[in-house]
Amino acid sequence: MRLIRLIAAIACILLGAVVGALNTQPVALDLGIATIRASLGLSMLVALLLGVLVGGGILAIAVVAPLRRRLRRAENAARKPPVEA
Repeated sequence: MRLIRLIAAIACILLGAVVGALNTQPVALDLGIATIRASLGLSMLVALLLGVLVGGGILAIAVVAPLRRRLRRAENAARKPPVEA
């Protein structure tokens, strides 16, 4: 599994380098209070990275956190000794 992750990481880095190298046109991003100047490739990669981070954060909040709470409750319930009537 580690080898697959390593290969995927290297492939993403190489793809990012190719995208950055092929898209060298300058662009200006106006944020209202500031203007950021960068290459088109860098802008695309930063936008993709921000999208991944925001999507991962939403996934963690909406899916992972409730599942961890359920698991914690189930583990606590399993630790309690059974009540005999």
